Amino acid sequence: MSDPKTTDTFDTLAKVLLRCAVFGYLLLLLTVSVSIFAGDTIYRLNASMFDLSKHEFDLIIYGCIVLIKLIVLLFFFIPWLAIRLVLRKLKA
Repeated sequence: MSDPKTTDTFDTLAKVLLRCAVFGYLLLLLTVSVSIFAGDTIYRLNASMFDLSKHEFDLIIYGCIVLIKLIVLLFFFIPWLAIRLVLRKLKA
């Protein structure tokens, strides 16, 4: 694994994963911000179409926030961290 080409490939993959994690957390921030500042407007729009109670709507939004956070952590941040730890060990 100490092949320079392989190391460069993993370094590039780590950079891509970090960018994906940053974009995922920006999406999470956007979701939370919209939920806080325009939650009632979005609720009225969706309640008229889907006959949702406020509690059901809040649960759906909270579930989406949790899902985004889990996806970003499991598929982007943790693999990035694992690759960085392996690359650091190879450099040492």
